[in-house]
Amino acid sequence: MDLGFSSEKELYDRLIPALKTKENEFKRNGITYVHMEDIWNYLKITRWSKCRDLLLYQMVDDILNIELYKIDDYVKILLSKKHQKPIID
Repeated sequence: MDLGFSSEKELYDRLIPALKTKENEFKRNGITYVHMEDIWNYLKITRWSKCRDLLLYQMVDDILNIELYKIDDYVKILLSKKHQKPIID
């Protein structure tokens, strides 16, 4: 069976069950502003961009075992940047 992916979207779609599971873990802990896309983007930037020949099971493991506070901090930074008003000189 070929598990190669022809696009990032195809890979993302394949990881949706794990991403949804992690999103639900956030919700169970009262954190409702973290979404699947945030988890995906955090791991894509901080872990997966540095790896070569990463396997699907390793990505699922990363998703399910990443500490909540790491993604929470990442999203809080994004939200604070989004809500900052530009300084006009």
